[in-house]
Amino acid sequence: QVQLVESGGGLVQPGGSLRLSCAASGITMDYYAIGWFRQAPGKEREGVSCISSSDGTTLYTDSVRGRFTISRDNAKNTVYLQMNSLKPEDTAVYYCAADYAFKGCTVVAGPYDYWGQGTQVTVSS
Repeated sequence: QVQLVESGGGLVQPGGSLRLSCAASGITMDYYAIGWFRQAPGKEREGVSCISSSDGTTLYTDSVRGRFTISRDNAKNTVYLQMNSLKPEDTAVYYCAADYAFKGCTVVAGPYDYWGQGTQVTVSS
């Protein structure tokens, strides 16, 4: 049974930082591109970032580029999203997802096979 479990969300003041983790079980992350998505109340799900399985590709949506960094530790079967300089508009439920792909990655949700349950990030003073 495949499980993706997000953690690290919480309440943070504007300008603060959080690190989200996505831990996988039931799959070997070496073969999967991992994406981070978010959904704010009343808004559609948005692709935030992704990292490829093997060729080092990383992508970011424009609104987070330069503030967020995605990384992976295949030995721990975990992907991270370091979020710095957080803004109130970053408030959302953040989800990670896994796509069985040998190279590249996408911030489009369609190709992703497995999804986590999400972790809430709230940026507010």
